[in-house]
Amino acid sequence: MAQDNEKGRLQSSAPEIAYRDDPRDAAGKIAVFQYLTVLVFVFLLSGFWQLQVQDPERYSEAAARNRIKSTPLLAARGKILDRDGRVIVDNHTSYSLLLNREQTKWEHLPAIAAALQLDYGELTAAIRRNTRPQIIIKDQLSRDEIAWIEAHQDESAYPEMQLIQSWRRQYPQGGFAAHVTGYVGEISENELNLPQFSEYRQGDVIGKDGLEKEYDKILRGVDGQQRVEVDNLGHERQTETTQEAVSGKDLKTTLDLDLQSVAELAMQGKRGGVVALDPRSGEVLAMMSAPTFDPNKFTGRISRTDWNQIMNDPYKPLLNRAIQAEFAPGSTFKPIVALAGLETGTITDETEFHCTGGASFYGSYRACWRHAPQYPGGHGNISLHRALRESCDVFFYNVADRLGIDRLAEYADIAGVGHKTGIDLPNERESTMPSTKWKLRLSRQKWYAGETISVGIGQGAITVSPLELASAIGGIANRGTWLQPHLLAGVTPKILRVGHFNPENVEKVISGMYAVVNEPHGTGTTAALPGIKVCGKTGTAQLASNKFLKGTAAGRAMKDNAWFLAYAPEEAPEIIVVALFENGEHGDRASWIVRDVLKAYFDKKERKAKGLELQTEMQEHLSATTLLATHLVEAKPKQ
Repeated sequence: MAQDNEKGRLQSSAPEIAYRDDPRDAAGKIAVFQYLTVLVFVFLLSGFWQLQVQDPERYSEAAARNRIKSTPLLAARGKILDRDGRVIVDNHTSYSLLLNREQTKWEHLPAIAAALQLDYGELTAAIRRNTRPQIIIKDQLSRDEIAWIEAHQDESAYPEMQLIQSWRRQYPQGGFAAHVTGYVGEISENELNLPQFSEYRQGDVIGKDGLEKEYDKILRGVDGQQRVEVDNLGHERQTETTQEAVSGKDLKTTLDLDLQSVAELAMQGKRGGVVALDPRSGEVLAMMSAPTFDPNKFTGRISRTDWNQIMNDPYKPLLNRAIQAEFAPGSTFKPIVALAGLETGTITDETEFHCTGGASFYGSYRACWRHAPQYPGGHGNISLHRALRESCDVFFYNVADRLGIDRLAEYADIAGVGHKTGIDLPNERESTMPSTKWKLRLSRQKWYAGETISVGIGQGAITVSPLELASAIGGIANRGTWLQPHLLAGVTPKILRVGHFNPENVEKVISGMYAVVNEPHGTGTTAALPGIKVCGKTGTAQLASNKFLKGTAAGRAMKDNAWFLAYAPEEAPEIIVVALFENGEHGDRASWIVRDVLKAYFDKKERKAKGLELQTEMQEHLSATTLLATHLVEAKPKQ
């Protein structure tokens, strides 16, 4: 009974305990709710303060970016034209994929890389490296790639992707004039660190070589921008503002497509270079280097396969042999030796030396090209005119020996041998004209008189490029005035040097060069043209000694280089052409190349005098037409 009373007492007191605790619990909950409300209000108030007062521009821009889509309008580069206004390098439209950095989701990148056949590692590295808000990750998109991008854009699955229209450089097929035009490519990090590229940004396309590099600031345009209003799904609603792109300026050159075509055709299957100049103005009429390369491969991002193939080619197709080759000129140097001998009084036009097929100098026997057993007796007694005509080595051995290396170097220096011409192309190399000071500076050794003998026939330490040789002999043909070679049309000719020579001496050298082409036994008679007074000079330059050539298989493979130079007309030259045919063995094998270019020039001149149109002229000139049909087709690149 007592237990029941206790149980009842406890049960009766429980509601009383609950009732006493409820007011306190409710008051606490109300307080917490009030504090939370205050905190939320303070948070909203601070956000409003930042948004409207403290940093309104920042947040306004962020809101605008969500509403406005900015699309770059890429500017086209200027065209590269020949002297008659015909297009050499053009542009064609293509599509590129733009990636918006702020909207980029890294989990999307593997799928994008796979669909566009991009290397994932290179893609991510490019995004991290590039600081632009928008990055072009691939251009020249194929139809399948465009379809994939459009499909995923419509689904709004990849908001970072944006398809834009772009311009791609279009070069002639087959590497036509590639070493002159050069090529374009994306600016590198190393280039961005150079002062001359301070105004460029990552992702910019710049000229990398040739005229594209030399005149990049003229050729490149100014990109524009289009602002488009979009809805919350990213769909375009209306165009707000547009800043039109400004195309680059066209570049008119001094090149003649007809002559360039003939030079390219004549050098097919060969290695070497050809240069044609107008010695009256320094204008470059044609310039080519073989083997060549396809600059179209560089316009986007060149593949590793293509790059490795070019870099591993033993014949170095990127080397512009016209301005960068450094080879002994052989007998093409003899006109300069002859002029030096006449000007110093070392010889006269009546001075004779006896050639038995060779001669001994300082204990060493030096053979003439006309030696036994094929030519017993050599040239016999020989004077200047005949020595130039038949290219007698013994005669010029003696002239060089009498002159000495320093007097010979003095006149070669006037002609420009051993100096850059200053042509408006990048990466021209300086060749070599040896002297006593040159050897002392180079190797701390004295010059030996026996070394001068080889230089007298364009061998030994002397080297030239085809352009340098054309400029040097062109100045003599121009009666002692050397003009700077250039490719930009419409510029004032720049005089480099004036040689104050005795006019009679110059005419004696020119007379000998005329005999090379037009008299019996001349070494370059294959270059003769009916009705045109052509002057020329052959050159055969050894790459190794005769002993080495005969003694090893490697030596026998090193055939002599063939040179030929010619200009016309004799009395007032309008054009000079130099051809280097590597391993061509004999200078007359290069004369056919020069002859074709000269003939194309005078054929064109005759047709223009008769008032014929250029197109008719090209149709009648078979060799030019054949090459242009091969190289200058207007076809869209394959997708």
